[in-house]
Amino acid sequence: MTPALTPAALPATERLLGIRRGVEKESLRVDGDGQLAMTPHPAALGSALTHPGITTDFSESQLELITAPQPSAQAVLDELQHSHQFVVRSIAPERMWPSSMPCGLPADETIPIGRFGHSNIGRMKSVYRMGLGHRYGRRMQTISGIHYNWSLPGLGNDEHLALIRNFRRHAFVLLVLFGASPALCKSFVEGREHGLQQLAGGTLYLPFATSLRMGRLGYQSDAQATLEVSYNSLDSYGGSLERAMTTPWPAYQTIGIKNPGGEYNQLATTLLQMENEFYGTIRPKRAIRRGERPLHALRERGIEYIEVRCLDLDPFEPAGLNERTMRFIDVFLLHCLTQPSPPDTPDETARLARNQHLTASRGREPGLLLERPAGGHEALFAWGERLLHECLPLAQTLDAAQGDTLNAQALAEAIAAWNSPQTLPSARVLQRVRDDFDGSFVAFGRHQAQQLREQVLGWPWSEAQAQHFAALAETSVADQREREAVDDMPFEQFRAHYLASARLRPGHMMSDSATAVPTA
Repeated sequence: MTPALTPAALPATERLLGIRRGVEKESLRVDGDGQLAMTPHPAALGSALTHPGITTDFSESQLELITAPQPSAQAVLDELQHSHQFVVRSIAPERMWPSSMPCGLPADETIPIGRFGHSNIGRMKSVYRMGLGHRYGRRMQTISGIHYNWSLPGLGNDEHLALIRNFRRHAFVLLVLFGASPALCKSFVEGREHGLQQLAGGTLYLPFATSLRMGRLGYQSDAQATLEVSYNSLDSYGGSLERAMTTPWPAYQTIGIKNPGGEYNQLATTLLQMENEFYGTIRPKRAIRRGERPLHALRERGIEYIEVRCLDLDPFEPAGLNERTMRFIDVFLLHCLTQPSPPDTPDETARLARNQHLTASRGREPGLLLERPAGGHEALFAWGERLLHECLPLAQTLDAAQGDTLNAQALAEAIAAWNSPQTLPSARVLQRVRDDFDGSFVAFGRHQAQQLREQVLGWPWSEAQAQHFAALAETSVADQREREAVDDMPFEQFRAHYLASARLRPGHMMSDSATAVPTA
């Protein structure tokens, strides 16, 4: 068991001030009727392949805004808001969809997959997405969310993994506090068994749901459910992922690498095409070098930061989240770090999956019981309230380091919301959909998209900001053209080289003949 750090033994002030956090925020582009925009990634935004802060995720219609690592939550929010100001102006008359669960969707096969140009890197990113579509359906990939990247100086692999194990045990708290996807448009589940209730003609929901995105209808995979990923050591984690990326999966072998016409269906027939196909509420990460696989980077140089992946978009916030949410997550992650963290087991992994699904679909239900680590059950709200109160000394310690009281305030607000479930985002969404939009989730989303757009347009915007973003877009287009001009390796050779199993292992020397491919 990794020993706990008491609040008194927390890292020194200078290390706490060294915390860095950043955000990756996804949003669909929609038309004025709240339907998926079928237009290409707007040229004014630059190249989705090479722009450092504005790209696309799965779909050509799915924006992803990325901040740099920042020294404060406010700095993250400032950067994210500036990007929103540029994007909102550039995509008019389209809107950014404010919810994690998608807008009205067309037929699955017509949802446009992200396009990244003619370089081998660009082709690989598109083929990877084609594979995701074949494996899980394109509709599932249109779900959007927020990833919160977090680092604390001086943590080793064992401390990072102890944090991750405790986060997985207690992530239900975040689903309740910040889940905001209790309803969806029926187009999302067309042709699927779903178990949802009908709220109105086009809207399905569950009355006590917190985050359908994180439940059985969201980023879930029966194939991946067979993975026994352990976070007890970097060796065990890395070995689990390597097996998943080198072991063929019969259903994916049936799909094949190429279709009869010679076009690529997917990158590989293994359980995972790449590292980032592995779904989870949290992942260990490491910045990669040219030509390097993410798993090799982890094994070779260790964990650098963690990626929290279970946050819904808040449809009441212009940027999808606010400063208080980020401050709370900082405190919550410190709590996960400072508590005893026993090794995980396959039985516990299965139990945590059941708890996650229960919380996602019924998390606001009075008296809901979750399974305890040592056996038996405990009421979700009692368990969570105890965890929240345990966070108070950590919030105060972080406040003392930062010279304010904002972390304790964020925690106090979270405790107040926990004790008033009707004020939680998921409850507010349902209330608004029911009372103000005749039960229509799409009408609610369309209204919020317009309201938030107007709010963003009302923020100060200078000519210098406009020129800065225009220059970034122009440079990104030039960078893509340069890559395409010098790229002469046949794509099949590039694909085979990049996916070679030896490149997953520590000690393997990287070469520049392939370039690292970010595939989030």
